[in-house]
Amino acid sequence: MDRITKDALLTAYHNGQRCFSMHNLTGIELFEVDLRQIDLQNSCLDECYIPYGNLSMAKLAGASLIKAHLGNVNLYGADLAEAILNGADLVRANLQGASLAGASLVEANLSGADLRGATLQGANLERANLCGAKLEGADLSQASLSRCNLFRATGGDLDQSCCDRTTILPSGHNYGR
Repeated sequence: MDRITKDALLTAYHNGQRCFSMHNLTGIELFEVDLRQIDLQNSCLDECYIPYGNLSMAKLAGASLIKAHLGNVNLYGADLAEAILNGADLVRANLQGASLAGASLVEANLSGADLRGATLQGANLERANLCGAKLEGADLSQASLSRCNLFRATGGDLDQSCCDRTTILPSGHNYGR
């Protein structure tokens, strides 16, 4: 996996290049950057810092974003299928229409995130924080929600998801009580 610097990435992107798959961007700092439709499939962005960035329609399938700082980031329509977002900060992120099918979001902070119309089918959301998240139209079928906090989340259909007595429902009660 090739390492790429912030300056090299931004220069190539601004010159029209969009494909940066299989690159190592561990710890990269991209505050408020606009990288719409970038292709970072199977890249490593562990501990990256991209708050307030615009990654709408980005291709991040299979990418590793462990402990990434993505607060208030725009990931509208992004492809994050099979991505690893364990411990990621996605507070108030826009994930409308995004694909997170099969993604791992263990201990991710998605409080206040907009997941309307997102696909979370088969995603692992164990110990994730979804307090106040918008889940209208989100596909949570087969998603693992063990020890997940959904307090004050709106619109979530949990009928096909995998909840247990440790799951905190939008009402504040535990599942099954």
